[in-house]
Amino acid sequence: MSTKGSAPISAGVRIGHVHLKVADVERSLAFYCGVLGFELMQRFGREAAFVSAGGYHHHIALNTWESAGGSPPPPGTTGLYHLAILYPTRADLADALRRLQREGIRLDGAADHGVSESLYLRDPDENGVELYWDRPKEAWPRTADGALAMFTKRLDLEELLRQREA
Repeated sequence: MSTKGSAPISAGVRIGHVHLKVADVERSLAFYCGVLGFELMQRFGREAAFVSAGGYHHHIALNTWESAGGSPPPPGTTGLYHLAILYPTRADLADALRRLQREGIRLDGAADHGVSESLYLRDPDENGVELYWDRPKEAWPRTADGALAMFTKRLDLEELLRQREA
């Protein structure tokens, strides 16, 4: 299928939510609500839960409809690489790091991408999770001709933690 001549999608389009198959809803709620601080909005018995930030109907849905007691997909298979949770400020990202450290949750990595700073980890079902904040668009790195010039450098976690509490 060719995209030649196709008009770009509206700049107002956003990813509204992600729906994850999990092995245990309670365990997932302990992570997404208990550690990261999302709010439980609604449950459907023991099989599904919907969580959000700021009272939205849901940003993340968790269900066991096809996965109760299941295991993560093996390496070498297709599927979700990670879900990305955008924090409004660098201080909010620092708060997220403090929450992870307080719970003893290990990071898979941490990176400065020029446009954003990111923390990478796994949820209880081994789903990849990226916690990040975007720098203001005018601060994004650019080439001499104005093209975006993202990169990956080590993120200084100690310096991030020096951010004032959100």
